[in-house]
Amino acid sequence: QVQLVESGGGLVQAGGSLRLSCTASGRPFSRSTMGWFRQAPGKEREFVAGISWIGGSTAYTDSVKGRFTISRDNAKNTVYLQMNNLKPEDTGVYYCAADFHVTVVMTSSGVDYWGKGTLVTVSS
Repeated sequence: QVQLVESGGGLVQAGGSLRLSCTASGRPFSRSTMGWFRQAPGKEREFVAGISWIGGSTAYTDSVKGRFTISRDNAKNTVYLQMNNLKPEDTGVYYCAADFHVTVVMTSSGVDYWGKGTLVTVSS
């Protein structure tokens, strides 16, 4: 069993930055691919970014490439999502996810554990 707890969401103006954190406890964190998904109102949950358990491989959805950076610190059981140049369309609930069966690209149906989410609101 893995427990994931997100923090760092909030309200920010377009062009601003936020840093999300997700701390894991339970099953060895360092062996899982970690990632972030988001869900906007009325839309399906979508993959945003993923990072391999070693940290050497990352993946991003096209809309955030060049603006978001995912990283992890296995010693602290924490994964981060640095979000720069935020846009109103980045608004949504951001979920931390752990998957012990993939390398870096994650799908909602394959995720083993979810956090409860943190709300990010970007105003125009």
